[in-house]
Amino acid sequence: MLSSLNRFKLWRPGAALLRGLTALLCLASIIANLALYLYALPMPASVLILHIVAMLSIGWHLRHWARSIALRPAELADRLLKVQESERQRLSRELHDDIGQLLTAAKLQADWLQRRVPGDLQDHCSTLRSTLDDTLANVRDVSAILNPRQLSSLGLEASLRAHLLRTLENTNVHWSLECRQRLGGIPEDMAIAAFRITQEAVTNMLRHASAHNLVVCIQRQPEGLALSISDDGLGFLPASNPADEGQCGMAGMLERAALLDGTLSVSSQPGKGTRIDALFPWPPRTLERAKTNNAQ
Repeated sequence: MLSSLNRFKLWRPGAALLRGLTALLCLASIIANLALYLYALPMPASVLILHIVAMLSIGWHLRHWARSIALRPAELADRLLKVQESERQRLSRELHDDIGQLLTAAKLQADWLQRRVPGDLQDHCSTLRSTLDDTLANVRDVSAILNPRQLSSLGLEASLRAHLLRTLENTNVHWSLECRQRLGGIPEDMAIAAFRITQEAVTNMLRHASAHNLVVCIQRQPEGLALSISDDGLGFLPASNPADEGQCGMAGMLERAALLDGTLSVSSQPGKGTRIDALFPWPPRTLERAKTNNAQ
């Protein structure tokens, strides 16, 4: 029933009528041409006008279809990011539920086996159990990276802190997370964008920057949520168009900020570290709620 209602909403009698008229004009034009050809008659002005009207109608339909099919870059980027987030959530669930459960079962079997094997095989069982523990921990870490479930339950600050702690735990990077105000009540899409941008920036730092210090600062401002990420790494020359220069991670960060009508700037020079500043403006509803609270 619901699908029938949706189809009814999408059906436009005006567009269907225009398509029917265009088909009739084309059919009448073909019949007129055949009649003139069979009877070897000259083309009268009325038939010529019929041809012109049919051609104009076809041209209008082609232009209308081209506009309806074409996606604007912002719409396409928004669709791609939504598909990416959905796929990340699916993979995270599969890792956590399926592979995680299988590894847990294998760990229990290894424990059972270790209690029953002879003493000369105890070392091998201990190694197997340790390997399963490490693998299970890695699977849980990857699952958390793909789908930060704590964003909805713990909030942006706790999620960022947990990610930085997990990602930089076995590195030589000294990091700090500065949150100068409480970050409760932030819209979900804004929190996801801030988290993903920080995640990408930290990944790039670990891969390319060889940094020793990292500072992430996030705070509320009257105009929006401000995010700053700076390191003392090797630095680089930011491209004017990261997508064309192969900087896919940087291009993704710019797209996430642009989809929320925000801004993102990158300041970096070789040997002088990197600083990323992003600003996500508050949605109209959030601004109205803030003004109401201030008035009270």
